[in-house]
Amino acid sequence: MTITEQITEMAIQARCAAREMAALSTDAKNRLLLAMADGIMAKADFIKLENQKDLEDGRAKGLSAAMLDRLELSDKVIGSMVGGLREVAALPDPVGEITEMAKRPNGIMVGKMRIPLGVVGIIYESRPNVTVDAAALCIKAGNGVFLRGGSEAIHSNLALAKVLQEAMASASIDPAAVQVVPVTDREAINVMLTQEEYIDLIIPRGGEGLIRFVSENSRIPVLKHYKGVCHLFIDASADQQMAVDIVINGKTQRPGVCNALETMLVHRDIADSFLPVAAKALIEAGAELRGCAETCRIVPGAKAAGDDDWGREFLDLILAVKVVDDLDGAMDHIVKYGSQHTEVIVTESYSNSQRFLREVDASAVMINASSRFNDGGQFGLGAEIGISTTKLHAYGPMGLKELTALKFIVYGDGQVRS
Repeated sequence: MTITEQITEMAIQARCAAREMAALSTDAKNRLLLAMADGIMAKADFIKLENQKDLEDGRAKGLSAAMLDRLELSDKVIGSMVGGLREVAALPDPVGEITEMAKRPNGIMVGKMRIPLGVVGIIYESRPNVTVDAAALCIKAGNGVFLRGGSEAIHSNLALAKVLQEAMASASIDPAAVQVVPVTDREAINVMLTQEEYIDLIIPRGGEGLIRFVSENSRIPVLKHYKGVCHLFIDASADQQMAVDIVINGKTQRPGVCNALETMLVHRDIADSFLPVAAKALIEAGAELRGCAETCRIVPGAKAAGDDDWGREFLDLILAVKVVDDLDGAMDHIVKYGSQHTEVIVTESYSNSQRFLREVDASAVMINASSRFNDGGQFGLGAEIGISTTKLHAYGPMGLKELTALKFIVYGDGQVRS
């Protein structure tokens, strides 16, 4: 069987299985998720043995220590996957929710019902725990899930899928509702992206290169998250100690994640008083500052920023800093260099905060709070499958509701249209 034939057959099976998933009761889905959690605990030794194959291959290929760390399924990571399955089982089920019921003049009742998307395709890199996290959310939302992980995690992903499918088979549920592409050839991705008849949505999770490749080659709608270029604007009216706390948290707590700060914009009126204090705290925390000419004048320890530092996702302890004339100058900079991920203002001005909320286009806009809060768990979603920086059909952290759609429903008692 060729790769094209193999992927197409898997996609057809996923479509058939997704119909069964959509009809499962909340109780059945929850029992399945709990059985999957128990299965992973029971098969932990098998999973770690398969994961060891990937780790050995990775070391032989010269993967970095950071990559190997993301790849490893330690007892802690396995425990986290188990906990995640149980947490998703405890979340409210969005499927079947009916809203906006209204009676029309002719007597019909029109409303909306929340339904599964169908088959969700996920293309991801490195972390094999995504296999379980994605499957859990898609199952709870009544979807089938078609997974293509990175070649560096092939043994781990297939082992996890085997355990999940065994739990499904034991519950007399079609195991094809959770599938992992079993080949590492990149051609499998190309074929997967042509299966618009069977796959309803593609979610790429990984570096910007992967996401651009998927977006440019997919016939299927893609939810994109290219990068997180998050800005913090310190307004003239800001509580300056609050601003220091927020920039330190946003930049230094976990600099390698997508909701970490990459650029700080400072109102000109407070630059001379604020920047020396903020710079001292940032430098003591290990951060490197790359500033505009005005920043470098005020902060001798700052390096001159290059043109490519604006709009750059450093994912490191590096922060670009620019002095701007006012709120409009800050928003103009964000429009030019932002990535529609997370934007923050620190201000005591109600009017400026409301302008920032209304006029700044990002999946999360925050007033006097760290960018690090743009996260499904922090927002009360319980879990997320990723953060969308596109607006169709979801914007921001994607939880269970974002893995569903709404259809219109109509109740009548014999009405006909005249």
